[in-house]
Amino acid sequence: MNLLFHASVMHYNTARVQIKPSDVMEVGARIHIPVSVAETAISKRFDTIPSGTLYPNADEIEYLQRLVKYKDSALLVLNKPPKVPVKGNMPIHNSMDALAAAALSYGYDEGPKLVHRLDRESSGLLLMGRTKESIAHLQSLFSYINRAQSKCQAWNDACKATYQRYWALVIGSPKDKEGLISARLSKVLLDDGKTERVVLAQHSRLEPSQEAVTEYRVLGPTINGCSWIELCPLTSRKHQLRVHCAEALGTPIVGDYKYGWFVHRRWKQMPRVDIEPSSGKPYKLRWPEGVDIQKGSVLAKVPLLHLHCRELVLPNIAKFIDVLDGKSENVHPALSTRPDLLRFVASMPSHMKISWNLMSSFLV
Repeated sequence: MNLLFHASVMHYNTARVQIKPSDVMEVGARIHIPVSVAETAISKRFDTIPSGTLYPNADEIEYLQRLVKYKDSALLVLNKPPKVPVKGNMPIHNSMDALAAAALSYGYDEGPKLVHRLDRESSGLLLMGRTKESIAHLQSLFSYINRAQSKCQAWNDACKATYQRYWALVIGSPKDKEGLISARLSKVLLDDGKTERVVLAQHSRLEPSQEAVTEYRVLGPTINGCSWIELCPLTSRKHQLRVHCAEALGTPIVGDYKYGWFVHRRWKQMPRVDIEPSSGKPYKLRWPEGVDIQKGSVLAKVPLLHLHCRELVLPNIAKFIDVLDGKSENVHPALSTRPDLLRFVASMPSHMKISWNLMSSFLV
């Protein structure tokens, strides 16, 4: 059996040695494969097993627990991979809420519950509450960021400092380098009568709509027809960032075929080279060694969605929970030294890392 990947073999009564692709395994040899290979096999299983038979084994539970960036008595923070649904509804199986209930209870009677959602194709920081009390307070906080209020001034101050930051790669570049999008959203049904779509609301009082507010900032110049931007949603509406980028800014997110299909059809992908504005010379792109263009980056024929919840700052609810629930007038002395705010940063998925390296840190 030839080995086509980088690995190491443990022979009985011998030390671990590194093997070559041309080596042949011996009977009784143990192979140690990289974590990334193991995680790929585990994640593929979640795409096929029905929800009724979802009983993660030890390896799968370990994989899911590696997604957890933070855990305390009140909440969990995970770095969700792309293409994993957050909320389970038929015919969707193996969503993050179902997986969390099966593998992330950590001794609690029930698994954690979602506080906010990410689209199936997007990635990044996902917040889950572990108790009924913490879930209620966090959902109130994320219904409109910075509006949660109580008699505890420290909690109010922490709520005002709360924010989410997403990174997205968009086709084109917004006219203004930064700004505030305040554009109400409505849901409509397409001609088939089944498919739902979110659109910018028309200026009509007869049309039901929801307030949607997003801050944005362009992170750099346009390279090969694309720009990296930072998005901070101040409301939590379905597909808010995708619609605001595509319709309000006119710059759909790379890989968003639902709201940016016509722009993607006209988009000329790499290796077209744009001009560097300061020098007037073309950008020179140094390609990373061994890059796989079929991984969903900007080099792929059909890129994956480039939308990632990168940063999250929120109140340390475990510190304030007794005060918020009226069980105590002051924070418990044992918790007083804990920070009022929690901050998390999540690394981008592989397809966005490839795009980032090609269009940012690999510019020379």
